Amino acid sequence: MTFLYIIVSLVLLFDFINGFHDSANSIATVVSTKVLSPLAAVTMAAIFNFLAFLIFPLKVATTIGKGVIHADIVTLNLIFAAVLAAIFWNLITWWWGLPSSSSHTLVGGLVGAAIAGNGFGSVIYSGVMKIVVFIVVAPFLGMVISFVISIAVLHIVKRETPHRVDKHFRRLQLLSASAFSLGHGGNDAQKSMGIIWVALIATNQVAKDSSIDLWIVLSCNAAIALGTLFGGWRIVKTMGQKITKLKPFEGFCAETAGALTLFGATHFGIPVSTTHTITGSIIGVGATKRLSAVKWGVTQRIFWAWILTIPVSAIVGASLYYLINIINPV
Repeated sequence: MTFLYIIVSLVLLFDFINGFHDSANSIATVVSTKVLSPLAAVTMAAIFNFLAFLIFPLKVATTIGKGVIHADIVTLNLIFAAVLAAIFWNLITWWWGLPSSSSHTLVGGLVGAAIAGNGFGSVIYSGVMKIVVFIVVAPFLGMVISFVISIAVLHIVKRETPHRVDKHFRRLQLLSASAFSLGHGGNDAQKSMGIIWVALIATNQVAKDSSIDLWIVLSCNAAIALGTLFGGWRIVKTMGQKITKLKPFEGFCAETAGALTLFGATHFGIPVSTTHTITGSIIGVGATKRLSAVKWGVTQRIFWAWILTIPVSAIVGASLYYLINIINPV
């Protein structure tokens, strides 16, 4: 039981780091457009991160808990290795200032540890491929939706003065930023719920067909909200300033597109990256000016982080699994 408590604590720590790492996704646009101060922005984002459990069904948690690796091969050693690998990659990319995906590093850690312990047959490849496909689909959807919304907004406000446009969209951006934070909490917190749930199943604390307890839901949403509250300022600069310069109406379009993408993915139980989604949305907004408005050198570094996240996390997860099994054989 002691090891189980350690793992639950570790998963909640991962959830906290997830919020810390991904807070920039929720607040970068609203901070870079100077609509809110960083402190006000992270406070607002944290509140909506927590409230997300009231809105979204727990389909993403089910996908992570039972749709990536076969639940019957899960051990505490495997979960411990997977979550440690995810924390490792999250902290490395945070230090480098790269907005990588907490979702995909967790998936990579699970896959690597499962293969190390039980071979390639332990992985549910259809579930993993769905997640991998959305590495491309989520940012592409965000980019297309934000491009369309931006064009529509530009057409609607073409007779307005820049001052009036700025004034209105500074208010509207509060709504779009709140919606994106809600989507972030809805999709990302559920990944940790799925891990704790499957750990309880593996130790026979709950039945395989049981629903996720309320204490798991509340603790995971609280952990990600606290992480968001502390913020990840290194990544804010990359997301809010280095990809393209944003005005309030552009921030509104990017956040609205990102929120719509996250709402849709969460509804269908698809664990997607809020990082990928908002990055694609910001690129879509920047492309409405001209392609040169997007700083492609920065986005190239971000894309490489996306590509490497799952395989690197899988390698780290497998390595840690071997090490942990030596220390704590099962």
